[in-house]
Amino acid sequence: MHSSSDLPSRRDGVLIERQAVALNRFDDRIPVIYRQPINLPEDVAKWIAGWGGSSLFLTGPIGVGKTCTAWQTCRRWLQAQYAPGEPWQGTPAIQTWRSTALFDALRPDAGEGEGRTLLRQLQRCDLLFIDDLAAARASSWTQERLFELFDERYINRLPVIITSDVVPAKLSEVTGPRVASRLAEMCRGSVVLLEGYDRRKGVAA
Repeated sequence: MHSSSDLPSRRDGVLIERQAVALNRFDDRIPVIYRQPINLPEDVAKWIAGWGGSSLFLTGPIGVGKTCTAWQTCRRWLQAQYAPGEPWQGTPAIQTWRSTALFDALRPDAGEGEGRTLLRQLQRCDLLFIDDLAAARASSWTQERLFELFDERYINRLPVIITSDVVPAKLSEVTGPRVASRLAEMCRGSVVLLEGYDRRKGVAA
């Protein structure tokens, strides 16, 4: 027989239900190829447990699993927001973008007002994931929009997850030096190098 203290509190029960709904919705957004659960690197798991406003930068050679790791990190981060000891502030908003699609959406010829609306959403969401940041070529216009985006998140300590083949300090050609500088500070202590073979080519001989 269980005492009342053995049973989850009503609040915890509500959080568990909300967590399940939020995770199911997020799972529907994950591309099929990245939905298989994986064991996250120890440094990534530590970041989820105590990110404290810092951001996470995943780097490494092509094909080592940066994108898959990032998607599963977003999911684990979302799951952690419903922990019993966490203050409830509503369902966290997560924005996920490939860099090429993001740069296209921020172009000056985007629909009237659409670029500014998107920029505000990216500035304010609870977690922002940008995949393969070094893959896209940014115009001077896009670099200015990226500065607006990262500066706002930098001053408000809102986390970003970035995947890239190069480290933050070498992103200046893509993002511009001001963004690269902010990213280097935002991700200080949370730059994780993923190593291994190109999984798309199969097991290394």
